[in-house]
Amino acid sequence: MMMIRSSAESASTAARAVAFTTPQNYAGRLSHLVHLRGWAPLWCPTLVVESTPHTISCIQAAISASLLHCSAIAFTSRSGITAFADVLSGIETPPLTPYGEAFTISALGKDSELLDASFVEKLCGNPGRIRVVVPPIATPGGMVESIGSGEGRMVMCPVPLVVGIEEPPVVPEFLADLGRRGWVVLRVNAYETRWRRGEGGGGVEELVKRMKDGRGVDAIVFTSTGEVEGLLKSLGEVGLDWGTVRRMCPSMVAAAHGPVTAAGAERLGVCVDVVSSRFDSFDGLVDALDRCWNSFH
Repeated sequence: MMMIRSSAESASTAARAVAFTTPQNYAGRLSHLVHLRGWAPLWCPTLVVESTPHTISCIQAAISASLLHCSAIAFTSRSGITAFADVLSGIETPPLTPYGEAFTISALGKDSELLDASFVEKLCGNPGRIRVVVPPIATPGGMVESIGSGEGRMVMCPVPLVVGIEEPPVVPEFLADLGRRGWVVLRVNAYETRWRRGEGGGGVEELVKRMKDGRGVDAIVFTSTGEVEGLLKSLGEVGLDWGTVRRMCPSMVAAAHGPVTAAGAERLGVCVDVVSSRFDSFDGLVDALDRCWNSFH
């Protein structure tokens, strides 16, 4: 298992240890923010998020057969944008025609930074045709509100194919909400999200070791519901459950990146202590942890 640690961990035994279960595509950013606070990051991934030959084929087929019939693309994750952009890079001519009605592309929070000029140029020869929508509230529901009524038009949604864990309700609910707003939804399995199963419990070996030898961690951070289920499955592989973890590490703070993740964790039986109220980026999450710990002083 790869671990991302700050120099503070080796330099000071007083550094707070913050474990986080995010997949690799977000790990570096969150680790950096944790490091800036003088805390010790411990990366314990419970999911693998990646493109596969099957998902690449799904995007290629969707672009070829359906994109010209769409009026919008709604991206719910950074991984979806990256996978889609990778396929666009292999197409010589932008798939959207230069002329026609305005075409909407939308993403959440800092993920929208990937919908830059380079992405737009690969998508359409006329950048002026493309409208980039970033919801002020960085949730799938906020995106539905921001892109507005579909009026029978089609929206392409590059979302994950979930393997090895139950698909969290976030994406199905998002697609259903779009349908209720009059959009004809085209779901595209753009990448794969699967449980990171491995010897010793997948990505949580070091976390379990720290808890068993009494060091524990000061916080564990979840950025999606899937991560929570992945952790519970990995803990089960080594004969542990969440209740046992709480007893082994009673002072540990469980933090969730936004209310959607918090609700998903609670649904799985994982009580959350801290929820970021500003969830367009991970800055809100580390701010919430900081406030939590400062309130004890």
